[in-house]
Amino acid sequence: MPNSSSISQFLLLPLADTRQLQLLHLWLFLGISLAALLGNGLIISAVACDHHLHTPMHFFLLNLSLTDLGCICTTVPKAMHNSLWDTTTISYMGCAAQLFFFVFFIVIEISLLTIMCYDRYVAICKPLHYGTLLGSRACAHMAAAAWASGFLSALLHTVNTFSLPLCQGNALNQFFCEIPQILKLSCSHSNLREIGLILVSICLLFGCFIFIVFSYVQIFRAVLRIPSEQGRHKAFSTCVPHLTVVSLFISTSFFAYLKPPSISSPSLDLTLTVLYSVVPPSLNPFIYSLRNKELKDAVRKIMTRCIFKVNTCLFSCANHS
Repeated sequence: MPNSSSISQFLLLPLADTRQLQLLHLWLFLGISLAALLGNGLIISAVACDHHLHTPMHFFLLNLSLTDLGCICTTVPKAMHNSLWDTTTISYMGCAAQLFFFVFFIVIEISLLTIMCYDRYVAICKPLHYGTLLGSRACAHMAAAAWASGFLSALLHTVNTFSLPLCQGNALNQFFCEIPQILKLSCSHSNLREIGLILVSICLLFGCFIFIVFSYVQIFRAVLRIPSEQGRHKAFSTCVPHLTVVSLFISTSFFAYLKPPSISSPSLDLTLTVLYSVVPPSLNPFIYSLRNKELKDAVRKIMTRCIFKVNTCLFSCANHS
């Protein structure tokens, strides 16, 4: 049996068995990637350029958009490359890099969603203390902690996973390098350290989930105490995008990793992985833009400015010709 020192590449799970379906998945992933790049790029540009959006909520939204772009760019390009060239290989170092950045961005995403829940809790339940609890320095510290926790988690998981001897071949039952699939290739007696690290990560994730649930219980109680219906609607509408994003991300990732083994299959695992790793980063900017009038206005201004510049450039080129 091959060991980790003799493995120079891994074999990823193909997205489809036939060439026609591979090309269909290629175009589907290309559409999702372009939507994610456009949506998240517009949010990043709008928050960075419009001083009206220099608020804690939009600051964390900018960080979330950066994270979503990172998630998409980590997994999708290699899957598209393999579908285009009808191959399934990824180098050993490429697999390690992909695993590192996937864990890095996923941990940051979870951290930011928890911080954004805290932002909504303070804004609705403790509005008089909002400026104190979420000042510019506090926001910068929380964002830095999210990125630092992502780096530390990614480093620990990557070093632990790829230090294991691999005795079960090099075929991964996933379209990108994922920790559970690599653990299946390791010797059964040698992966206890990484399993322990995963259990610690799951406990921390569950702690974030409990914090989000507890915060929203307090938020809903505070919203129901608002006397005017218009006030209740306004307060609740600021929470809907975050609650939708959290529900989509947590429900798909929980089911992907905690589903009963009896209903597991390669096609189901592939579908669930796409749902939690590819779909949320492309939908998040549109979800957040639906009920945020200030953000929609800023995005509209940027798009109008870009269209005006393009038309000006085309008109100038036509005159010169």
